[in-house]
Amino acid sequence: MSEPLFWLGLSILLVAASLTAVLIAAIPALQELARAARSAEKLFDTLMRELPPTLDAIRTTSLEITDLKDDVTEGVKSAGQVVKQVDQSIDTAKKQAQNIQVGTRSFLIGVKTAWKTFTRKPTARRGVERLSGNAKPPVSMQKREKNKQENRRTSSDNYRSGEGYNENTSWDGDFDEKDLYPKSKTTD
Repeated sequence: MSEPLFWLGLSILLVAASLTAVLIAAIPALQELARAARSAEKLFDTLMRELPPTLDAIRTTSLEITDLKDDVTEGVKSAGQVVKQVDQSIDTAKKQAQNIQVGTRSFLIGVKTAWKTFTRKPTARRGVERLSGNAKPPVSMQKREKNKQENRRTSSDNYRSGEGYNENTSWDGDFDEKDLYPKSKTTD
């Protein structure tokens, strides 16, 4: 074992044998790697050919969707405006119908009143008897003062319940024909 040359030769032989075994084992792996590289190259070529038109189609579709969205938005806005116009037309028609109803009611009440006025029997009127200026009895100062005090109203008398101004009075309410005529003793 003292011969170093022998050991050197043996180690070189073993290294050469192991490199040969590695190369023999690596040949199929290198062949598969070459096939994979060719497949990758074909895939990249296909992508280079097919991808740009696909991207263009996607871009075009995106633009068309945006245009459709804008058209739909405009359609919704115009439909909203049409709905508002129809609503305003309906409100105007309601107001006009109410005005016509009030006008018709007023006209009919006027016609009824006119008819009753024309068909009413004339009532006998009393002649007004006037006293001449000389026929008036003289009134003393004391009587005048007494009459003035009796005819005066105090501020609390002016607005007794049911007589004064009432803010809650409804001016729009319906009224009957009876409200137009004072109650009289004559019958129609």
